[in-house]
Amino acid sequence: MNASNTADVLIIGGGLIGSTIALALARHEVSSIVIDTADLQTTLTAAFDGRASAIASASARMLGILGIDDVLAQHGCAIRAIRVTDGTAPQFLHFDAGEGNEPLGIMLENRLLRASLLRAVEAEPHITLIAPARVASLDYGDHAATLTLADGRSFKAPLAIAADGRRSATRTAAGIRIAGWQYQSSALGSMVAHSVPHGQVACELFYPSGPLALLPMVDHTDGRPRSAIVWTVDAHAAAGSAKLGPKALAAEIAQRIERPLGEVEVIAPQAVSPLGYHHAAESYRPRLVLAGDAAHGTHPIAGQGLNMGFRDVAALVQVLVEAARTGQDLGHPDVLARYSAWRRLDNSMVGAVTDGLNRLFAVPGRLPAAVRRFGLAAVERVPPLKARFMAEARGETGALPALLQGQLV
Repeated sequence: MNASNTADVLIIGGGLIGSTIALALARHEVSSIVIDTADLQTTLTAAFDGRASAIASASARMLGILGIDDVLAQHGCAIRAIRVTDGTAPQFLHFDAGEGNEPLGIMLENRLLRASLLRAVEAEPHITLIAPARVASLDYGDHAATLTLADGRSFKAPLAIAADGRRSATRTAAGIRIAGWQYQSSALGSMVAHSVPHGQVACELFYPSGPLALLPMVDHTDGRPRSAIVWTVDAHAAAGSAKLGPKALAAEIAQRIERPLGEVEVIAPQAVSPLGYHHAAESYRPRLVLAGDAAHGTHPIAGQGLNMGFRDVAALVQVLVEAARTGQDLGHPDVLARYSAWRRLDNSMVGAVTDGLNRLFAVPGRLPAAVRRFGLAAVERVPPLKARFMAEARGETGALPALLQGQLV
């Protein structure tokens, strides 16, 4: 690992987005210093993060070209189809990848992706990883950003990248405001084994209290089919849901899905987290740029949060690599404005759509339910609309950066 106190960029946050930025830049010989407050080895355990994520096919291409394809091939479960229903109503919207085509996405446990990225980052000579470490200050000068740690060490680069999550301390310290709100609901995540195979089909069942997602995973070690569960519960019921035992939780889940998975057994602790929406008023300042959850956060409907972050990575890396090749100042507003313009529409649209869907399906009553079911059935019969939704699910709309096409810049 590089031991210098200077680099081409400073990255605050060594999670999924920060690590991917560092690795992607390193593949183009752009150096970085990555700072994280956590001991990253502790983030690799199921106890720390038992969640799983749906990695869109475009995001998977990027991870593949960066050398993170082994974990996807060995531990990922392809999503070959997605079925959307209003509760358990017979009307549905069905998206199918089609024979011989790329899957719509790949389900993978977060900790396994973290582990694969961490191994790649630690082996990369263009990356200096410093963790655990606490940032004491980050100052922005005319020619460089200077980061000082609590232990007194200091590092410099033309650009600092904030990838430190929804509650980004870097964003707050820079005075960048966010627009956002909290939903009156929380997400309960867990893992279940079941008796009926999932057939690589992801299901999203919408209820007035919020959606329940059933996401296909690779089989349990004992051979049983396995699925990840993301269940949106009312805020007032969240505390009680977190305390449900495995049998009680399995019974609640089975009641809501009307047993399409057969006998259900909860095989992982449930994690409950409040839900909200936020979007930064600015995605950059001179010598500072935001990426991933530091810039935006959405409702987990359709599992777009992580993939929005990966699309940030691909666009930001392409802008920075092209700027570096032409000798431009990586932290100059003109460079960062290109990244902001590239990502602004997609991030705004995904945020608006996920928020709108959540509010639409939350309206109670027979008439709203009838309208929703009619709409699902109508979209099911209009191939161009279905194709558009499938492209969104794959992360393939708009001008795709090279990395999302499976190519280096």
